[in-house]
Amino acid sequence: MADRILFVIPAYNEEKNISMPIDDIRTNFKGADIIVVNDCSKDNTLKVLQELNVDYVDLQVNLGYSGAVQTGIKYAKRNDYDYVIQFDGDGQHLASETHKLYDAIKASGANIVIGSRFIEKTEYKHPLFRRMGTWFFTFLIKLITGEKITDPTSGLQMLDRKTITRYSQPGQYPEFPDANLIAKMIVDGYKVREVSCIMKERTDGVSMHAGIIKPIKYVIKNIYSLLIIGITKVFRRKPKYV
Repeated sequence: MADRILFVIPAYNEEKNISMPIDDIRTNFKGADIIVVNDCSKDNTLKVLQELNVDYVDLQVNLGYSGAVQTGIKYAKRNDYDYVIQFDGDGQHLASETHKLYDAIKASGANIVIGSRFIEKTEYKHPLFRRMGTWFFTFLIKLITGEKITDPTSGLQMLDRKTITRYSQPGQYPEFPDANLIAKMIVDGYKVREVSCIMKERTDGVSMHAGIIKPIKYVIKNIYSLLIIGITKVFRRKPKYV
């Protein structure tokens, strides 16, 4: 495989899960590199990473999910990788499925390929509240961009060099990089595609959207961002041709 591919795995308190994605990638996507960003975990995640002999960045301050992912993307930019695959540290994503993302990004010339749980029916069980949120964000993206994205909250994504460069820049990777970021990239002319992927459910630990306050904050910020993107698009000046 001529292309240099980096799996970026954000990890916060994933001592019981983190070995699964690393072993999976090493077995099912040979030739790719891995960087785990330990987001100031309070458990033994760092110790497990050291035992696994995997490359990692050990953050001294908790940056949250987006900060951890962007750190990995900056690492990819600095080390001249062709592609980044965003991959969760809780064992939900399957390395064997990421070959679909790679094939799609090479065949279509897309800048971003999203692994979708909802293009085809799978055994993945999405709680009703979250499924309703996904439908709502799919609707808003369609309204703003004209494109249907079935799984705008998917953390399984493959990024090309152009996207890696953009996401590495200050202010280009928001606190909740989901529907709002996808809509923004489409509006700005980036080519986004989806492929159907099988995913597992988390077996241990706590989701970043657990609780009451975090999901509410997540929804409000995404809706606000999408509204701003929509308004900006409407009033964006069209280029003058001579």
